[in-house]
Amino acid sequence: MQLRRRLLTPRTAWALLAALLVTGCTAQPVTGPPRAAAFNATDTAWIQLMIPMNERARLLTGLASSRTADPALADLATRTGTRLERELADLRALLDLSGTSDTRPHEGHDMPGMVGLDALRKAEKAKGEQFERILSDGLRAHLAQTGKLCAGERTSGGAEEAKALAATIAGSAGNAIRELDRLTTKRSWPAGENRLTAASRP
Repeated sequence: MQLRRRLLTPRTAWALLAALLVTGCTAQPVTGPPRAAAFNATDTAWIQLMIPMNERARLLTGLASSRTADPALADLATRTGTRLERELADLRALLDLSGTSDTRPHEGHDMPGMVGLDALRKAEKAKGEQFERILSDGLRAHLAQTGKLCAGERTSGGAEEAKALAATIAGSAGNAIRELDRLTTKRSWPAGENRLTAASRP
């Protein structure tokens, strides 16, 4: 990774690799207006990963209204999609403030917790319970990973604006995953199987 010399400490390197889970991806150098100096490599790596994470999840939630017969799950998907759009606007504004070019280093990747391209293809063809399983699995993975990434940013980020947004996003993700848990535990999945096992069956 290309990091400024002042950032190459064991603590920062570990935080960038372990907390943000961006193995193999290159953090972008910080340039631009004076405020950009507050953004370190953890900040920019977090922003550049959260943008595609939210974009993929937004594609999945956008399918819900026409593919699920569960009003409560459809409502959660709609509200989650609206929140993801707001977060994307805030993340892109932070990227501009950081002075980092939007090189989209994760374009086409399936990162941990990200809604996969294969899952999206399956979701586009599914309806009813089959779609609901894909939706709930995808959202749960996205929300759980979002919490981990935001925790890493809050610990090792440099810009207060980025750390504050991470706290807000983490809080919203925690609320959403608790609501998703309440909705999916009421479903009658196959006896003797948990939800994730059932969803992964052919």
